[in-house]
Amino acid sequence: MTVKQHSRPPRISHGWRIVIALAVTQTVGYGVLYYAFAVFLGPMRRDLGASVSQVTGAFTLAVLITGLAAPLVGRWLDRHGGRGLMTLGSIAGTLATFAWSRVDNLPALYAVLAVIGLSSAMTLYEPAFAIVVAWFDPDRRSTALLTVTLVAGFASSIFLPLTGLLVDHYGWRTALVLLAVIHAVTTIPLHAFFIRRPPLAGDPAPAGHEDPAPAGRGEPRGDAGVRQAMRGRAFWLLAVAFVAHTAAVAIVAVHLLAYLTELGHSPTFAASVTGLLGILSVTGRLVTTGLHRRFSAAGVTAAVFFLQAVAALLLPVLGRSGAGAVACVIAFGIGFGVGTLARPVLLAERYGVTDYASIAGAQALPIMLAKALGPLAAAFLSQGMGYPFVMLVVAVCSVVASALLVAYARA
Repeated sequence: MTVKQHSRPPRISHGWRIVIALAVTQTVGYGVLYYAFAVFLGPMRRDLGASVSQVTGAFTLAVLITGLAAPLVGRWLDRHGGRGLMTLGSIAGTLATFAWSRVDNLPALYAVLAVIGLSSAMTLYEPAFAIVVAWFDPDRRSTALLTVTLVAGFASSIFLPLTGLLVDHYGWRTALVLLAVIHAVTTIPLHAFFIRRPPLAGDPAPAGHEDPAPAGRGEPRGDAGVRQAMRGRAFWLLAVAFVAHTAAVAIVAVHLLAYLTELGHSPTFAASVTGLLGILSVTGRLVTTGLHRRFSAAGVTAAVFFLQAVAALLLPVLGRSGAGAVACVIAFGIGFGVGTLARPVLLAERYGVTDYASIAGAQALPIMLAKALGPLAAAFLSQGMGYPFVMLVVAVCSVVASALLVAYARA
């Protein structure tokens, strides 16, 4: 007699439910905690009686705190998983957004944005990527990461106009209350009910999943892995490459519209062309993920970074014509979101999943510093040397990033 065996559904199916949940929470999280600030900048400045630089300083503080908290968040993720951390971060982000609507002075604004920076470290890409990396084997990992970043790539396209509409109809304070409600009803339950750790040793694991190795005696898990990684040349090649590229991308994101206007284009044209960057970042992620299946991830990413260098060099030459400006922005924009996707893929390829979050967190601090300080440095350079020199700096950063990835691929 044949006994019919009933096999349990593969546990990886929950991995895809996690991916869907994270795609939603990353979209809402970035929309509320990051992109909405640009819309609130003007009305906040007027209500608080502060300068643009004073208000923008609060946002810079948030970005810096996100970077400073990243190593601690990474170690926590490796030891305890992301469910409690991301849920608590979502609650903190919701409460901080609501408190933001009540600020009436600069110290209060800085305090609220500091909490938002901490919440961002606990809930946005770094912890989300760590969870995805832990759940998926290398064959599915790029597709899972791509799914999260593709959906979240539309955060600015959704939340910038939505926030503007809310501000126009209700004012910036009520708009923040409504965004806090949106953040609460989406991110808190999705993180609380969907995020969980992958199967441990002795429990059926997803195909290709690597079970965490125990830490050394008396040594917290993650710390040994970080120290071992930092002793290797590959860690520093990747770290400096993505610091340089992050600085280049941040400078273009902040200063492109102003430079296009300086080149003689109308504000409407400049804003429309700058808006292409969001769409192109999604396109670039799709293209590079497809190429990763045939070529090395480091090699493909290096080629894209080099294309961005060429685009930055050509913008001062070709940018005075509409067609030339669009061509340069398209060439640069293809790589706009590639670094975000490539770094977790390369780190997981090199170091596996056991200490991934701790190692990624150790790299996140200098990357966040580049993101926060790059546009500020470019502002000073543009005043003293002009925007063509700023584009030269962007090109140099992109070439450095490309060369270091080539060296990494050969290592």
